[in-house]
Amino acid sequence: MRVRDWLALSRVSNLPTVWMNVLAAAVLATGGLPLAPFGLLVVVLSTFYAAGMVWNDVADRALDAVAKPERPIPSGRISVGAACVFGALLFALGLALLLTAPHASAVVPGLALVALIGIYDRYHKAHPITVLAMAGCRVGVFVVAAWAFTGGVPAAVWIGAAASFAHTSLVTVVARAENSRGSPFPFPAVPAFIAAMGITDGLVLAVLRDPAWLLAGVAAAGLTWGGQRYVRGD
Repeated sequence: MRVRDWLALSRVSNLPTVWMNVLAAAVLATGGLPLAPFGLLVVVLSTFYAAGMVWNDVADRALDAVAKPERPIPSGRISVGAACVFGALLFALGLALLLTAPHASAVVPGLALVALIGIYDRYHKAHPITVLAMAGCRVGVFVVAAWAFTGGVPAAVWIGAAASFAHTSLVTVVARAENSRGSPFPFPAVPAFIAAMGITDGLVLAVLRDPAWLLAGVAAAGLTWGGQRYVRGD
Protein backbone atom coordinates (compact mmCIF):
# COMPACT_ATOMS: atom_id res chain seq x y z
CA MET A 1 0.00 0.00 0.00
CA ARG A 2 1.23 3.46 -0.90
CA VAL A 3 0.15 6.83 0.42
CA ARG A 4 -1.10 7.69 -3.03
CA ASP A 5 -3.47 4.72 -2.92
CA TRP A 6 -5.10 6.11 0.25
CA LEU A 7 -5.28 9.55 -1.34
CA ALA A 8 -6.96 8.07 -4.40
CA LEU A 9 -9.38 6.07 -2.24
CA SER A 10 -10.34 9.29 -0.41
CA ARG A 11 -10.48 11.37 -3.62
CA VAL A 12 -8.53 14.14 -1.91
CA SER A 13 -8.30 16.13 -5.15
CA ASN A 14 -11.93 17.18 -4.61
CA LEU A 15 -11.37 18.54 -1.10
CA PRO A 16 -10.98 22.19 -2.21
CA THR A 17 -14.68 22.10 -3.13
CA VAL A 18 -15.47 21.19 0.49
CA TRP A 19 -13.19 23.94 1.77
CA MET A 20 -15.04 26.43 -0.41
CA ASN A 21 -18.38 25.17 0.94
CA VAL A 22 -17.11 25.82 4.48
CA LEU A 23 -15.80 29.26 3.51
CA ALA A 24 -19.12 30.16 1.92
CA ALA A 25 -21.03 28.98 4.99
CA ALA A 26 -18.72 30.97 7.27
CA VAL A 27 -19.01 34.21 5.30
CA LEU A 28 -22.76 33.88 4.79
CA ALA A 29 -23.35 33.02 8.45
CA THR A 30 -21.03 35.53 10.13
CA GLY A 31 -20.30 38.19 7.51
CA GLY A 32 -16.60 37.48 7.87
CA LEU A 33 -14.12 34.63 8.12
CA PRO A 34 -13.17 33.67 11.70
CA LEU A 35 -9.92 31.88 10.94
CA ALA A 36 -9.53 29.47 13.87
CA PRO A 37 -13.06 28.01 13.66
CA PHE A 38 -12.78 28.01 9.87
CA GLY A 39 -9.63 25.89 10.01
CA LEU A 40 -11.29 23.48 12.42
CA LEU A 41 -14.38 23.09 10.24
CA VAL A 42 -12.26 22.59 7.15
CA VAL A 43 -10.61 19.62 8.87
CA VAL A 44 -13.89 18.24 10.21
CA LEU A 45 -15.74 18.33 6.92
CA SER A 46 -12.73 17.12 4.97
CA THR A 47 -12.67 14.00 7.15
CA PHE A 48 -16.39 13.47 6.51
CA TYR A 49 -15.92 13.85 2.76
CA ALA A 50 -12.90 11.54 2.63
CA ALA A 51 -14.65 8.93 4.77
CA GLY A 52 -17.68 9.05 2.50
CA MET A 53 -15.50 8.49 -0.55
CA VAL A 54 -13.78 5.54 1.12
CA TRP A 55 -17.06 3.87 2.02
CA ASN A 56 -18.38 4.65 -1.46
CA ASP A 57 -15.58 2.57 -2.94
CA VAL A 58 -16.28 -0.20 -0.43
CA ALA A 59 -19.92 -0.29 -1.52
CA ASP A 60 -19.02 -0.14 -5.23
CA ARG A 61 -16.18 -2.66 -5.17
CA ALA A 62 -17.97 -5.30 -7.26
CA LEU A 63 -18.96 -2.83 -9.95
CA ASP A 64 -15.53 -1.17 -9.89
CA ALA A 65 -13.92 -4.56 -10.45
CA VAL A 66 -15.46 -4.41 -13.93
CA ALA A 67 -15.66 -0.70 -14.73
CA LYS A 68 -12.69 0.69 -12.76
CA PRO A 69 -10.36 -2.21 -11.95
CA GLU A 70 -7.53 0.25 -11.35
CA ARG A 71 -9.21 1.63 -8.19
CA PRO A 72 -7.36 0.77 -4.94
CA ILE A 73 -9.85 -1.83 -3.65
CA PRO A 74 -10.58 -3.94 -6.78
CA SER A 75 -6.89 -3.84 -7.71
CA GLY A 76 -6.07 -5.38 -4.33
CA ARG A 77 -3.81 -2.52 -3.22
CA ILE A 78 -6.13 -1.79 -0.26
CA SER A 79 -8.26 -4.43 1.43
CA VAL A 80 -11.97 -4.00 2.11
CA GLY A 81 -11.38 -4.40 5.85
CA ALA A 82 -8.67 -1.75 5.95
CA ALA A 83 -10.85 0.65 3.95
CA CYS A 84 -13.82 0.14 6.30
CA VAL A 85 -11.68 0.83 9.36
CA PHE A 86 -10.08 3.87 7.74
CA GLY A 87 -13.47 5.34 6.86
CA ALA A 88 -14.81 4.75 10.35
CA LEU A 89 -11.77 6.37 11.94
CA LEU A 90 -12.15 9.43 9.72
CA PHE A 91 -15.79 9.83 10.70
CA ALA A 92 -14.93 9.41 14.39
CA LEU A 93 -12.13 11.96 14.15
CA GLY A 94 -14.41 14.48 12.47
CA LEU A 95 -17.14 14.10 15.07
CA ALA A 96 -14.65 14.36 17.95
CA LEU A 97 -13.18 17.55 16.54
CA LEU A 98 -16.65 18.97 15.98
CA LEU A 99 -17.21 18.84 19.73
CA THR A 100 -14.48 21.49 20.07
CA ALA A 101 -16.22 23.96 17.72
CA PRO A 102 -17.53 27.29 19.05
CA HIS A 103 -20.99 25.67 19.13
CA ALA A 104 -20.45 22.02 20.01
CA SER A 105 -24.14 21.32 19.40
CA ALA A 106 -23.16 21.19 15.72
CA VAL A 107 -22.35 17.54 16.43
CA VAL A 108 -26.11 16.87 16.09
CA PRO A 109 -26.34 17.93 12.41
CA GLY A 110 -22.89 16.38 12.08
CA LEU A 111 -24.27 12.98 13.03
CA ALA A 112 -27.17 13.51 10.63
CA LEU A 113 -24.70 14.27 7.83
CA VAL A 114 -22.70 11.12 8.59
CA ALA A 115 -25.93 9.09 8.45
CA LEU A 116 -26.91 10.66 5.12
CA ILE A 117 -23.47 9.92 3.68
CA GLY A 118 -23.84 6.31 4.76
CA ILE A 119 -27.30 6.04 3.20
CA TYR A 120 -26.02 7.43 -0.08
CA ASP A 121 -23.01 5.11 -0.17
CA ARG A 122 -25.15 2.06 0.59
CA TYR A 123 -28.02 2.67 -1.82
CA HIS A 124 -26.87 5.05 -4.58
CA LYS A 125 -26.43 2.41 -7.27
CA ALA A 126 -29.80 0.81 -6.64
CA HIS A 127 -32.01 3.86 -6.27
CA PRO A 128 -31.74 6.88 -8.65
CA ILE A 129 -33.54 9.08 -6.10
CA THR A 130 -30.35 8.97 -4.02
CA VAL A 131 -29.16 11.75 -6.32
CA LEU A 132 -31.04 13.92 -3.83
CA ALA A 133 -29.15 12.32 -0.95
CA MET A 134 -25.82 13.17 -2.56
CA ALA A 135 -26.89 16.76 -3.08
CA GLY A 136 -28.25 16.78 0.45
CA CYS A 137 -24.79 15.91 1.74
CA ARG A 138 -23.49 19.20 0.32
CA VAL A 139 -26.35 21.00 2.05
CA GLY A 140 -25.24 19.21 5.20
CA VAL A 141 -21.77 20.72 4.88
CA PHE A 142 -23.30 24.20 4.91
CA VAL A 143 -25.59 23.37 7.83
CA VAL A 144 -22.87 21.80 9.99
CA ALA A 145 -20.41 24.62 9.30
CA ALA A 146 -22.93 27.42 9.90
CA TRP A 147 -24.18 25.74 13.07
CA ALA A 148 -20.66 25.35 14.39
CA PHE A 149 -20.02 29.06 13.79
CA THR A 150 -23.28 30.54 15.05
CA GLY A 151 -25.41 27.88 16.73
CA GLY A 152 -27.95 28.01 13.90
CA VAL A 153 -28.38 28.36 10.15
CA PRO A 154 -28.99 31.96 8.99
CA ALA A 155 -31.19 32.50 5.95
CA ALA A 156 -28.28 33.49 3.69
CA VAL A 157 -26.65 30.12 4.34
CA TRP A 158 -29.70 28.33 2.94
CA ILE A 159 -29.27 30.27 -0.31
CA GLY A 160 -25.70 29.06 -0.64
CA ALA A 161 -26.78 25.54 0.30
CA ALA A 162 -29.53 25.60 -2.34
CA ALA A 163 -27.04 26.61 -5.04
CA SER A 164 -24.71 23.81 -3.99
CA PHE A 165 -27.64 21.36 -3.94
CA ALA A 166 -28.50 22.27 -7.54
CA HIS A 167 -24.91 22.02 -8.72
CA THR A 168 -24.31 18.69 -6.98
CA SER A 169 -27.53 17.26 -8.42
CA LEU A 170 -26.30 18.20 -11.89
CA VAL A 171 -22.91 16.57 -11.28
CA THR A 172 -24.55 13.36 -10.07
CA VAL A 173 -26.93 13.21 -13.03
CA VAL A 174 -24.02 13.68 -15.46
CA ALA A 175 -22.03 10.96 -13.66
CA ARG A 176 -24.96 8.54 -13.89
CA ALA A 177 -25.34 9.33 -17.60
CA GLU A 178 -21.66 8.63 -18.17
CA ASN A 179 -21.85 5.33 -16.28
CA SER A 180 -24.87 4.25 -18.32
CA ARG A 181 -22.94 4.90 -21.56
CA GLY A 182 -20.38 2.30 -20.65
CA SER A 183 -17.61 4.65 -21.81
CA PRO A 184 -16.41 8.08 -20.70
CA PHE A 185 -17.54 11.29 -22.37
CA PRO A 186 -14.96 12.70 -24.83
CA PHE A 187 -14.41 15.60 -22.41
CA PRO A 188 -13.84 14.86 -18.69
CA ALA A 189 -17.28 16.25 -17.83
CA VAL A 190 -17.67 14.90 -14.31
CA PRO A 191 -14.28 16.14 -13.00
CA ALA A 192 -14.90 19.52 -14.63
CA PHE A 193 -18.35 19.87 -13.05
CA ILE A 194 -16.92 18.88 -9.67
CA ALA A 195 -14.16 21.47 -9.94
CA ALA A 196 -16.71 24.14 -10.89
CA MET A 197 -18.48 23.72 -7.54
CA GLY A 198 -16.09 26.27 -6.09
CA ILE A 199 -17.14 28.81 -8.70
CA THR A 200 -20.80 28.32 -7.78
CA ASP A 201 -20.01 29.12 -4.15
CA GLY A 202 -17.93 32.09 -5.23
CA LEU A 203 -20.77 33.46 -7.31
CA VAL A 204 -23.16 33.22 -4.38
CA LEU A 205 -20.71 35.08 -2.16
CA ALA A 206 -20.10 37.68 -4.88
CA VAL A 207 -23.83 38.43 -5.09
CA LEU A 208 -24.67 38.27 -1.38
CA ARG A 209 -21.48 39.58 0.21
CA ASP A 210 -18.56 40.93 -1.87
CA PRO A 211 -17.54 40.38 -5.52
CA ALA A 212 -13.97 39.73 -4.40
CA TRP A 213 -15.04 36.37 -2.97
CA LEU A 214 -15.46 35.10 -6.52
CA LEU A 215 -11.67 34.92 -6.67
CA ALA A 216 -11.71 32.39 -3.84
CA GLY A 217 -14.17 30.27 -5.80
CA VAL A 218 -11.99 30.39 -8.90
CA ALA A 219 -8.97 29.44 -6.80
CA ALA A 220 -10.84 26.47 -5.32
CA ALA A 221 -11.84 25.34 -8.80
CA GLY A 222 -8.25 25.64 -9.99
CA LEU A 223 -6.92 23.66 -7.04
CA THR A 224 -9.47 20.93 -7.64
CA TRP A 225 -8.82 20.72 -11.38
CA GLY A 226 -5.07 20.69 -10.82
CA GLY A 227 -5.32 18.03 -8.11
CA GLN A 228 -7.39 15.82 -10.38
CA ARG A 229 -4.40 15.52 -12.68
CA TYR A 230 -2.64 13.50 -9.97
CA VAL A 231 -5.51 11.91 -8.03
CA ARG A 232 -8.74 11.05 -9.83
CA GLY A 233 -11.77 12.86 -8.48
CA ASP A 234 -14.48 10.69 -10.05
